[in-house]
Amino acid sequence: MNHPPPPSRSPRGTQRHREEGAGDRHAAPPPESAAAAREHVRELLLLAGVSLDSVPAADALLVTSELVTNAIRHGHGVTAFRADIADGVLSLSIADANPRPPTARTGTVDRPGGYGWPLVQRLAERVDCTTRADGKTITTAVRLS
Repeated sequence: MNHPPPPSRSPRGTQRHREEGAGDRHAAPPPESAAAAREHVRELLLLAGVSLDSVPAADALLVTSELVTNAIRHGHGVTAFRADIADGVLSLSIADANPRPPTARTGTVDRPGGYGWPLVQRLAERVDCTTRADGKTITTAVRLS
């Protein structure tokens, strides 16, 4: 398993981190929880030299959490997950088994929530949704500087 060099040996902005297993023969299974996805992104942020106490790190972790939670709650589970950092941008790609694109909604007393999707759209520099007959993939770019 090849790991990128620690940030101290690579000039900032030239590092590229990707999820282990993406495209490899022994692909890692997608995270089963938002907490597992956040932990993966935390590790990438640390490898890229991003302080976990920074606002960009908090934004990246919130976007990760919301997308994975929505895939679990509304998309019948996460079917694929990819996270990488290049040129100061975290790219996330989360697929689920529901082809319906996300929609904003207002929470009610009987059905709370509705804040996650607007948060993702506000915090991410770019949000794309690609639908297929068997599901969808949400891809985002979150600037880390």
